[in-house]
Amino acid sequence: MPVRPIELQNRHPRLRVPAREVKRAIALLDARFQILPADLPTFSPAHRRAWRAQSKTENRKLSLPPGGCPPGELSLVFLTDAALAQVHADFMDDPTTTDVITFEGDPAAGLAGEICVSADTAARFVGLAGTASPGRAARKTAALQPAFAEELTLYLVHGWLHLAGYDDLQPARKRRMRAAEARAMKLLRAAGAVPAFRLG
Repeated sequence: MPVRPIELQNRHPRLRVPAREVKRAIALLDARFQILPADLPTFSPAHRRAWRAQSKTENRKLSLPPGGCPPGELSLVFLTDAALAQVHADFMDDPTTTDVITFEGDPAAGLAGEICVSADTAARFVGLAGTASPGRAARKTAALQPAFAEELTLYLVHGWLHLAGYDDLQPARKRRMRAAEARAMKLLRAAGAVPAFRLG
């Protein structure tokens, strides 16, 4: 399986993005994540039609669709809360902060999609404050970095799953997506492939 092109954009002033590790994580998801047969009915109608068409052309059983988001270049953008809130306002008429926004691409044009994530939201979720002061606060900040890396990786996984067809707008679909997120994170942890994001 060829490795997809990935464009990384870090627009957060204090975030360190380990590009090679991020690309490895996406490559692992592309190669090894499995969509379960029970997941397919929760996909959007457009994604179900695409899976059926691909299954027929590849002579695969419909119950075992190929895993992963569509082929093509994947854009990953790391933003501040304010910047992602602006994207949210511009494209969804909702100016509130959020953790991740995903835009579908055009596989015919070689574009899988774009995943925009907020490093600030991940930091806030794990209790990682702005800048560390000397002493105990600095030790606390260092201790929270692994949890921050996991949370930010979860946001990337969430966006990747949206591109794969998962939807979380209804309770049943949300449960399936949460289960898929857990499987994807377990896969990355087992491979030692959770990127070591750091917030300075």
